[in-house]
Amino acid sequence: MPENYIARQDERGSINISEDVIAVMVGAAITEVEGVAGLANTIGSELVEFLGRKNVSKGVKVQFVEDKIVVDVIVTVRFGVKINEVGVKVQEAVASAVESMTGLDSIVNVHISGISYEK
Repeated sequence: MPENYIARQDERGSINISEDVIAVMVGAAITEVEGVAGLANTIGSELVEFLGRKNVSKGVKVQFVEDKIVVDVIVTVRFGVKINEVGVKVQEAVASAVESMTGLDSIVNVHISGISYEK
């Protein structure tokens, strides 16, 4: 199987879910969180290196580690919101979406990369 699939084996066979499919689910869940301005389009080179991303335009990285889906999201928040509260809500929304749609446990790391001001 290519590395961009999350594979789960059981007695009836295997289920393979594309990491891109999970990334789309994550993006949809994030858009529902109050206070999030959007996924980050660009981030600093240190964070790119930390996340090991080749394409950072999506702002979502998905990995399968020890029977858990590990999701890193990079978001910008709206000016005036409590950043920590928005981060927690993003974690909850992403974890709920991933776990309900895949049946697998998840770990969600939220990286706040900036603040969006009203124009």
